[in-house]
Amino acid sequence: MSEAIPSSVFAGLAFRAGLIGRDQGQPLRKPQVVVLPRQQDSMVENASEEPAAELLARARNGDEDACRWIVTVLHPMVSRLVRGQIRRTADLEDVVQEIFVKVFVKLDQYHGPQPFSHWVSRLSITTCYDWLRRQKARPATIDTDLSEPERVALQGVMATTDDHEAGSSRIELLGDLLDRLIGSLKPQEQIIIRLLDLEEKSVAEISELTGWGASKVKVTAFRARKKLNEMIQRMERP
Repeated sequence: MSEAIPSSVFAGLAFRAGLIGRDQGQPLRKPQVVVLPRQQDSMVENASEEPAAELLARARNGDEDACRWIVTVLHPMVSRLVRGQIRRTADLEDVVQEIFVKVFVKLDQYHGPQPFSHWVSRLSITTCYDWLRRQKARPATIDTDLSEPERVALQGVMATTDDHEAGSSRIELLGDLLDRLIGSLKPQEQIIIRLLDLEEKSVAEISELTGWGASKVKVTAFRARKKLNEMIQRMERP
């Protein structure tokens, strides 16, 4: 039985694929589900000066300016979290919109003491998890699923330790391949492996974000890496 792929090995492979250590692209458009006035005002321009408690109280009372401020400030963070978990570009904005709907629907449930942004981060991750669970199960990627360019890209990257040797087209192919591999995992495994190995968050941070215990995070990560290692080994065979 093969050993689980070490975190450092997987992270190195992911780095060469461009899944970590690269610009994740332009922010998504602001969610259209929150209909807010477009005009600028001093509150948004001086957002950092607005007391959080007062803002949240105003948002709970339906104040559109306060709601707009929340969307404006938190949208980049939410977009980044979603991009880290949901890899289909066509689905990104739908998930972001769903998160902001939940933020305002559940606003009365936030009582601290953790920062509001942390509460929204946790809601974002659990929404991504729920979204992944709703998708149809995908078959695991196996060797015969690879195109010839993908096979060459994988062999080339696994054979070299120089990140600069891989061309841009090879890096893009490998990035797509790693997305397919991770996408074949169970939703919980996808969430944990992306947070732990791609975003390099600690087990404690993942536990805080997901509500899953540290032991569960560690065991799930071990199983996910083992599956990824086995898939990569199958693809390396002639």
